[in-house]
Amino acid sequence: MPAVARNRSVPNIVVSDSDCDRLTDLATASLERLPEVAEELLSEMERAKVVSEDKVPPDVVRMGSKVTFRSDAGTDGEQHELTETLVYPADEDSDAHKLSVMTPVGAALIGLAVGQSISWTARNGRKHRLTVMKVS
Repeated sequence: MPAVARNRSVPNIVVSDSDCDRLTDLATASLERLPEVAEELLSEMERAKVVSEDKVPPDVVRMGSKVTFRSDAGTDGEQHELTETLVYPADEDSDAHKLSVMTPVGAALIGLAVGQSISWTARNGRKHRLTVMKVS
């Protein structure tokens, strides 16, 4: 298990079977190029409750979800509210607020429900905590 996962609170998450399969394949293929994020995403898929597409609750972040979340930047306590669409790396576009699941925050968001919070570590090593506010 990657060091990042051991140091964060891990709420229960739900992922569709098709998202789980595709994300597991993506993370496995990215192990050499983006090892920390790939390992984190694999860890998330291993602990997720995997259900059929029609059993994923509407308030759970899945691929293609537009999610509003509040992020605490760690030690300075400053909070930001962001709205992003969670996408695969090929569709990432910061100008259009499309966030790749192969980023630390994208991997942290997958499977969370409204009201759930999770701690995660940015690529610069800084600790963050985010809370999902809305999913559409």
